[in-house]
Amino acid sequence: MNENSRNVVGVDIGTSKVRVIIANFDKEGMPNVIGVGSAENNGMKKGVITNAQSVYQALDKALLQAERMAGYESSSAIFSVNGAHILSTNTDGMIAINSPDGIVDEEDLQRVEEVATIGKIPANHRVLEFIPYYYNLDNQEGLVDPYGMEGVRLEVHGSAISALDSNIDNLRNTAARLDLDPELYVPSVLASSRALLTDNQKENGVAVVDLGASTTGVAVYEDGALRLLEVIPLGGINITNDLAICLKVSPEVAEEIKIKHGFAFEREESGDIVVKHGREHYSFNTREIEEVIEARLEEIFEEVKKVLKKSGFENQLPNGIVLAGAGSNLKGIDEYARKQLQLATRIGKNGVERTVSQEVNKPEFSAAVGLIIEARNVVLRREEYRDSFEPKSFGFFARFFKKKR
Repeated sequence: MNENSRNVVGVDIGTSKVRVIIANFDKEGMPNVIGVGSAENNGMKKGVITNAQSVYQALDKALLQAERMAGYESSSAIFSVNGAHILSTNTDGMIAINSPDGIVDEEDLQRVEEVATIGKIPANHRVLEFIPYYYNLDNQEGLVDPYGMEGVRLEVHGSAISALDSNIDNLRNTAARLDLDPELYVPSVLASSRALLTDNQKENGVAVVDLGASTTGVAVYEDGALRLLEVIPLGGINITNDLAICLKVSPEVAEEIKIKHGFAFEREESGDIVVKHGREHYSFNTREIEEVIEARLEEIFEEVKKVLKKSGFENQLPNGIVLAGAGSNLKGIDEYARKQLQLATRIGKNGVERTVSQEVNKPEFSAAVGLIIEARNVVLRREEYRDSFEPKSFGFFARFFKKKR
């Protein structure tokens, strides 16, 4: 296999920007980012495509930047998907073991997961991933992996992550115009989690809060598994629009004010600032800026609290909250989240060291980094099956690839 064939591509389709990363991995599994691209995206609203041509143009521009930097032409990629239409559904299924010897094999695991999702998610949704919590095999309960064990009846309890069929189809059709094949679709907050969390953190209990432009994704982990994923239809654009209305400026000026002078909560000391935008000069007091920002953040984090409470683990997250997304660039946001959620909070670091551009180390690239990690996993699964290696269990997607052979 030549070096280029080991390159992987992650495409994060955000509401405000499209971000692309091209990378390869060394023998230790560490990423080497060789291409990075980003472009403004005006074709989406709250994670859903509303103008396919605008999304196509943004993807074309970001992909071309990354490919020129990497000297590599992409043919396939792992895509992010976002929006409040993404569902995390707790479900279960039961089957009888087919094999004459009663030994659980890959086909049995695939069948029980399929049974667990049939009729359990809306008809207009597509399952992106099934995450097993535990299995029961006859009287043996709470099994992590029953592969190779003997029994008669197999049950699975887990979570089905699904998204609107129409949104997935629109993403696929947009990518096809660039001869790009989306191999998998991963929710943005799930991708960020893969870039920012360790297995130990997931085992102990942790939540990722991905603060995007128009959505806020929340992923709760406990006992090593994803327990709940929800997308809140509020984000950084809401803060920008509030500033534009209250300060009587354009959204462009409001965004600049938020980035350069915004703070997550009202501080005791305040002062006057002057913002220059083009030929215009604007004067404001920092207190009025902070009041507007804090009011909207309060609404967003009240919704985050509801998700944590819904998960049932709001008081069982020793590793607290990990913030991701462009919204975590707001000054003071980690301190604000810590006070509001009453949990330890930090801004996530993806740990990419070898990169052609330091842009990938910013919080807004967390999802794209997670996508290349998932893309590498896809490559490894294919190679293992190609070499006729029979893995113990790689979950929903590994069995998907085996089935497609």
